[in-house]
Amino acid sequence: MRCPMCGCLEDKVIDSRSVREDLAVRRRRECLACGHRFTTYESIIRDDLKVVKRSNIREDFDREKLRRGIANACYKRPVNPEEIDRISDELTLGVQRDFDKEVSSAEIGKRVMEALRQLDQVAYVRFASVYRQFKDVEEFIAEIRALK
Repeated sequence: MRCPMCGCLEDKVIDSRSVREDLAVRRRRECLACGHRFTTYESIIRDDLKVVKRSNIREDFDREKLRRGIANACYKRPVNPEEIDRISDELTLGVQRDFDKEVSSAEIGKRVMEALRQLDQVAYVRFASVYRQFKDVEEFIAEIRALK
């Protein structure tokens, strides 16, 4: 691992622990050249699961892209980053468990909307507006009414 301060490739692991419900490993490292301490994360990357977009384009499933979408919907809302990570992890596990090779973006969007509906209604409406591609204010109002 390259030190972010001096670029040296020699370091030692000071501490290692499981994170995200044993889905990843967090490692504290110390550079042997400059003594700078930094953190790295290690996790399994499944590159065989593809997301089928509306345009029929296929791309690799990306947990970080999923997390960013949830985080954007929750921007300036009273939602902890740990809660966003928890939802991202649960959705990722569910998609990987339920689908072998391909999953539609519509299915992922539906699952994200359900999780956000339970977490924060404003975040839910924000995500729904992008996911469902609302054309006007009336569609917003209809979605908000449906929440009640």
